[in-house]
Amino acid sequence: MARYDRAITVFSPDGHLFQVEYALEAVRKGNAAVGVRGTDNVVLGVEKKSTAKLQDSRKIVNLDNHIALACAGLKADARVLINRARVECQSHRLTVEDPCTVEYITRYIAGLQQKYTQSGGVRPFGLSTLIVGFDPYTGSPSLYQTDPSGTFSAWKANATGRNSNSIREFLEKNFKETSGQETVKLAIRALLEVVESGGKNIEVAVMTKDDGLRQLEEAEIDAIVAEIEAEKAAAEAAKKAPSSS
Repeated sequence: MARYDRAITVFSPDGHLFQVEYALEAVRKGNAAVGVRGTDNVVLGVEKKSTAKLQDSRKIVNLDNHIALACAGLKADARVLINRARVECQSHRLTVEDPCTVEYITRYIAGLQQKYTQSGGVRPFGLSTLIVGFDPYTGSPSLYQTDPSGTFSAWKANATGRNSNSIREFLEKNFKETSGQETVKLAIRALLEVVESGGKNIEVAVMTKDDGLRQLEEAEIDAIVAEIEAEKAAAEAAKKAPSSS
């Protein structure tokens, strides 16, 4: 099978494009990222790896006033994809005189990723993205995911990156369509399933229709983490307490 992974455009006999699968492996080794859609907001949470104390390592970025993106995988690839998406958002505003929808920019990003799976002399983008925002026409929140193959899909809640399967299982068991702070808590609870050291290794941003994207301060995240841990401790204590006859 080794000869089939040397060129991006060559299928293996069992129908695989190995370079795309290697790109998916790069995503699985990247930082964990979570997206949760509420009734009136959308939350993105990202695992932060250790960085220099003075380094600004924001991983959740705006594509437009009403659209934001988080990703898992190769950060250099992310920079190129984000810049291309931002240009497309502004080009849409200039041409149509209206902001683009979340689905439109998701299709554009997925199309760009797919284009790099069928051209000689290039390699796939080694990242998966979570794209959130509010539809400028209906005002409804949206959450989409794309992967290196160019596939995209809409979600109520999803995760990508390191241990994404564990986070997704947690979300499947615990997801309820909530609003406000409850949506933020669910996203942080999902990340705490795989992230150690609590709030200091988590970056969280909340998007609302009126206020756009807001990055939570570390103190806010720590307060929510403490609240989650207190609820968990109370639940465990209730289980251990003898039932009254």
